[in-house]
Amino acid sequence: MHIEVVTLFPEMIRAGLAVGVVGRALAGGVIRVGTEDPRLLATDPHRTVDDRPYGGGPGMVMKVEPLAVAIRACAGRLPQGSPVIGLSAQGRPFTQQAARRLAGLPGMMLVAGRYEGIDQRIVDQLIDEELSIGDYVLSGGELPALVVIDAVARLLPGVLGAAESAAQDSFGDGLLDWPQYTRPETWEGHRVPAVLQGGNHAEIRRWRLKQSLGRTWRMRPELFALRALTGEERELLYEFCAEAGIDPPR
Repeated sequence: MHIEVVTLFPEMIRAGLAVGVVGRALAGGVIRVGTEDPRLLATDPHRTVDDRPYGGGPGMVMKVEPLAVAIRACAGRLPQGSPVIGLSAQGRPFTQQAARRLAGLPGMMLVAGRYEGIDQRIVDQLIDEELSIGDYVLSGGELPALVVIDAVARLLPGVLGAAESAAQDSFGDGLLDWPQYTRPETWEGHRVPAVLQGGNHAEIRRWRLKQSLGRTWRMRPELFALRALTGEERELLYEFCAEAGIDPPR
């Protein structure tokens, strides 16, 4: 997969991609990530990339010309079918479903804004879609770009050590993950649940599904609006609620 990032701080992107799962994916050639800095493409003596907003107000806005040149330069390096994605607080929420959709593409361009945002004409004319990683304010789009790259890269074949790891992650099936344990068996008087040590795979599967359902109901109940429960899942969720002493779904 070929990814290009338009950013005023390419060093942030390079540093964020140098380690871990994505770093191995880059080293192995599973993904390729390039950057384009609009400041290097500005034509005035001061390499200006921002200016005061029309209509007044605080802050600065990223200028049209250098940003447009950077986007078009990246587009020329990407394969056909690669969308241009603006990272913005106004964008649609970036979800696991969106990550799966992007992972099926040959490439993508991520445009990281700064300051008060980018000139709307760029959004209207050159951006295919806008994505937001959450309802909070960041200094720029570089961290969201790294989030999107990480979430998408781990879904690509050959990136994770075990192919089933991505499928079992939180949100892989619309639910939060179940609790995870490893050695030692006992730590400060707290033991690993016995069911995980018994070797009964059917019971382990049932326990994990029940914990996943219960966690989701406790912490992210709104996710159930997006998912129809099977008969087994409803039974396990009610069982979890009874054991935990909490109200089940109505």
